[in-house]
Amino acid sequence: MLNTLIVGASGYAGAELAAYLNRHPHMNITALAVSAQSADAGKLLSELHPQLKGVVDLPLLPLTDAAELAKTVDVVFLATAHEVSHDLAPVFLAAGCVVFDLSGAFRVNQASFYSQYYGFEHQHADWLAKAVYGLAEWQGEALQQAQLIAVPGCYPTASQLALKPLVDGGLLNDAQWPVINAVSGVSGAGRKASLAASVCEVSLQPYGIFTHRHQPEIAAHLGIPVIFTPHLGNFARGILATITCRLNAGVTAGDVAESYHNAYHDKPLVRLYEKGVPALKAVVGLPFCDIGFAVQGEHLIVVATEDNLLKGAAAQAVQCANIRFGFAQTQALL
Repeated sequence: MLNTLIVGASGYAGAELAAYLNRHPHMNITALAVSAQSADAGKLLSELHPQLKGVVDLPLLPLTDAAELAKTVDVVFLATAHEVSHDLAPVFLAAGCVVFDLSGAFRVNQASFYSQYYGFEHQHADWLAKAVYGLAEWQGEALQQAQLIAVPGCYPTASQLALKPLVDGGLLNDAQWPVINAVSGVSGAGRKASLAASVCEVSLQPYGIFTHRHQPEIAAHLGIPVIFTPHLGNFARGILATITCRLNAGVTAGDVAESYHNAYHDKPLVRLYEKGVPALKAVVGLPFCDIGFAVQGEHLIVVATEDNLLKGAAAQAVQCANIRFGFAQTQALL
């Protein structure tokens, strides 16, 4: 049994992690923690997330001494802000813990990436070099040996799962960059109250045009340039990405279907559509990424959907942990 800690457990992704780990037969939730300054410190998780009442009634401990707490656990999930994960992860790693970081603090092995896109200077080049990017379907072998797993962002997960088979298979015409238009629910902004993230205030709108930090994350790990435009929708959760590409001459819809089948036929948390494209309602509350596509001549449109809090965060973190420790990939997720 692995003793497990969730830091940042009061947030939406943290609560989903707690629900998954509570029913995991090989993991024991040793503690749930929040910032020592958090107004949630001392409350029960089920007070903040009533769906967990009678399921996970553990208190949220103020994190005052990470090094001391690290001595009591084997596995740590960091559902924390980027700067917080940047400072905390090395403390737990030094104690020998395996760390799954849901923030962006270790996702790209370029220190300049953080000063440019995250607004802080990265101080842990050694761990940045060792971190394994946790795109679970594509990193199985590397995950099995990793001590620090950087769980991908929610937008990058849907975008890369949709594009990577096509890129690796050489199906795309590199003269035209893939254009990713993706819409996310407001839960992606977190639990902290914000007028801009209120469902009553949100109107479908793009943001971060040409400047969003997920664009270089997607491009860095795909190895090709992309155009990425995120949108905020007035719904609670989920992501739908519509991706426009150009195929190389002679590539058919059958070739695209075969590429996806070869990549994902044995991957239980990616579901492929033989006809049509997925809708958001197919994945909300579930740990899947659904992918469908349409071809007209050399033009290809791919649609990928996922729950941003699950396959885009908590479910993928647990999936990575299952791979890391040799459990079935879907353990506790289905």
